[in-house]
Amino acid sequence: MSPPAAPSGSPLAPTDLALYAVTVLIFGSAWLPLRFQLGVVDPEVSAVWRFLVASSCMIAIVLATRGRLSFPWRDHLLFAVLGATLFSLNFLSFYYAGFHLTSGLMSVLFALVAVFIPILTAISTRTWPQPRILAGAIVGIVGVGLIFGPELTESGLGSGLHLGLMAGLAGTVLFAFGSMASAIAGRRGLPQASVNAFSMTYGFLFLLAIALLKGATFQVEWTGRYLGALAYLIFFPTLLGFAVYMQLIKRIGASRAGYGAVLFPIVALLLSTAFEQYHWTWSAAAGIALVLTGNVVVLSTPRRA
Repeated sequence: MSPPAAPSGSPLAPTDLALYAVTVLIFGSAWLPLRFQLGVVDPEVSAVWRFLVASSCMIAIVLATRGRLSFPWRDHLLFAVLGATLFSLNFLSFYYAGFHLTSGLMSVLFALVAVFIPILTAISTRTWPQPRILAGAIVGIVGVGLIFGPELTESGLGSGLHLGLMAGLAGTVLFAFGSMASAIAGRRGLPQASVNAFSMTYGFLFLLAIALLKGATFQVEWTGRYLGALAYLIFFPTLLGFAVYMQLIKRIGASRAGYGAVLFPIVALLLSTAFEQYHWTWSAAAGIALVLTGNVVVLSTPRRA
């Protein structure tokens, strides 16, 4: 049985802090390999290969450990929701965003998940968000405007930058919904390995259906860059990263777990600057600072127990 979720105002235990650190390092470094996969292989197909291997590994783990395989239909419905929001459509959105945005900027957009989760939670519970959550959201939105506004003004709303921004925001909202669904799985006491195995399998099936409907070509780019990125994305963010993140949700709740996104962009932007020659501007730097500040404001919000 998993430990009870920590009260919202309590300090994090050392184990929780360790899970946070692993989550930040893994998810913060995942954006650059994602962009390395773009080009020859259709993004839907890259995602299919990723989750074909990942779901197969998780099923093998469940079988090897004699984990639970029988679940009622309501749990399978939850697994399907997780598959759509955490293991398929959200990734596909960021693959599309990667055609137009650097890995660092995608991570900055993803950092808004720390704002979206409590707002969506408030909507689902029909309660008014706390003032500091709203303040943090406003600060974060202003930050996004500073990052993308100047270039959008020059290039227009029909530009690739606009499409990348919309795709990145869609992926972030989907991930926020998935985090809330994962918290439901935790409250039901469902075994984590089984949850991941079935959810990834549903995600793979969704991606396969999309690729088939689109008429994508199923191929592999036999280069070290593509295969290395694929291997990294499978074994670190997909298998290890999500296992750690969903365990963190189970321990401390979706809202607090989402605050790890505050630090994702720091790792991603350092890598983007080093490998993608990301060009810093004063408005972009100020916008990134505001996005992170908005998340810190949300993080410091006192919550009801």
